[in-house]
Amino acid sequence: MAKTHQTPSYKETPKPIPTKGTQNSPSMKIIQRGKQHHPSENIDSSVRTEIQEYLEVRQQRRWIFPRAALVGFFAGVVALLFRAALTGADSLRNGMLTWAHQYPVFGWIFPVLFAMLGAGVSVTITRRYAPEASGSGIPHLEAVLHRFRKLDWKRVLPVKFFGGIVAIGSGLALGREGPTVQMGGAIGDATSRWLKSTERERLTLISSGAGAGLAAAFNAPLSGLIFVLEEVRRDFQPIVFGAAFVAAVIADIIARIGAGQFPVFAVPSYPVPPLASLPIFALLGILAGLLGVLFNRGLLSTIQWYARIPARFSLPAAAVTGGLVGLAGWFSPLLIGSGHALAESALQGELVLIAIPIFFLVRFLLTISSYGTGAPGGIFAPLLVLGALTGLAVGQTAHALWPAIAPIPAAFAVVGMAAYFTAIVRAPLTGIMLIIEMTGNYHQMLPLLVSCFCAYAVAEYMKDLPIYEALLERDLKRGGVGHLLKEPVVVEFTIHTGAPFVGREVRSLGLPSGCILVRCSDGKREWVPKANTQLEAHMRITAMIAPDASNSLEILRQGCQGHAPPEQAKAKP
Repeated sequence: MAKTHQTPSYKETPKPIPTKGTQNSPSMKIIQRGKQHHPSENIDSSVRTEIQEYLEVRQQRRWIFPRAALVGFFAGVVALLFRAALTGADSLRNGMLTWAHQYPVFGWIFPVLFAMLGAGVSVTITRRYAPEASGSGIPHLEAVLHRFRKLDWKRVLPVKFFGGIVAIGSGLALGREGPTVQMGGAIGDATSRWLKSTERERLTLISSGAGAGLAAAFNAPLSGLIFVLEEVRRDFQPIVFGAAFVAAVIADIIARIGAGQFPVFAVPSYPVPPLASLPIFALLGILAGLLGVLFNRGLLSTIQWYARIPARFSLPAAAVTGGLVGLAGWFSPLLIGSGHALAESALQGELVLIAIPIFFLVRFLLTISSYGTGAPGGIFAPLLVLGALTGLAVGQTAHALWPAIAPIPAAFAVVGMAAYFTAIVRAPLTGIMLIIEMTGNYHQMLPLLVSCFCAYAVAEYMKDLPIYEALLERDLKRGGVGHLLKEPVVVEFTIHTGAPFVGREVRSLGLPSGCILVRCSDGKREWVPKANTQLEAHMRITAMIAPDASNSLEILRQGCQGHAPPEQAKAKP
């Protein structure tokens, strides 16, 4: 039998929530302790409450915005230093490759040893000092924001910084953007602890730091803001929006001061494509959706394969992977590292059609194998490279068949990046804005919308989880659903369409003792839920959780966001 939740009693009268039609509800009667008020008194009380809430929000903004600016400043500095260090590491690696080619018989040994050493050292540092710093770190940040994991910035920040330099600099097919996002979140955590912020402010500053990291990595402040709202936090509250906006802008300013104001990719200003080409862009989106699902499943399978390797062989396996990456770099330096040069070649249409499938296949395998080692590095840049290659292949094929409809094949490479990103991450707004800010080209807006929509629809139709959500699910299954709470916490969740909680009454959710729903909101009104309150899609619920009910965090997450009903939610009233 699931427990029926009742409104708890308080020593002091809690502040009423101004809503329509709840003044006479049983829960409101409990809050008002049975007092009968004249209607005019209720109206005056509601007005006073709204004014009080308005003043509280203003006070929060006064505190949080300067702190978000501080987070943005430090995130921008760290991102700038990380970019400069990787630029130096890339120059060192390319210089070594040039020197090694002077010895065509045995010169291949040097890039192989160089990459093996880098992979082994980076994986060793990460596993010994901060295992949560492996990979991109974005799933870990999402777990922290949902209170499933802790964030120790003193360990994560240095390990991610130096481990990322060694891993990516040695040639592993990983990107710097994911590490920059996690380091930005770590900076937000450090700033909140230095300034002794509240728990809710700490989470807001962590998400703001994540957006600031992305903004500084790509010179894309709006993309950093949208990424926080659409993927990392999924919270459109004004405080979160404002703090993320301030941090992203400040971080971008710092990055531009140090690295210049040019777009990340040097792309010619391609004209607006003809409307007759939209079906081809739709076809590109469908292909990107299929290949995106293939990437997600391939990456997860590779991670699972590496996880099955016995512990004593895990480091040799990482070193062997590094050696294969170094061997690929011996044949073509474009194939290794973040792939920025390869992406630019695709965006400028410099690759021939016959070579594109080879580049795509090799980069695909190198990316999933490099990420599978657990070295610090993201998949942002690598998947953009794969998207650009896909788009260019479609563009060149269409140009050969219908030159009047597809006059510029390279324009398809620009759209392909956003479509592939959308299929993998399932964040179309971020993908579209990111490509626009990275390339400085607004002429492809309509093709971007069409292609990203098709890629999103295909990935959803195939019931494929977004990559960061899938990685988070895997991490929670391997390491447990969360740490034990030391004090009561208040958490908020938005109920997704098709989630197990949709259409359920509060009494039938199977929440354990110590977990109480204290507020529901549908965007227009707020109310205190009762036992027979029915939950609907897009509703936002607030729960208070006691330390001995930590497992309810996972129940709420699965019920509001999961794709399959959790066992705890199957209880019947």
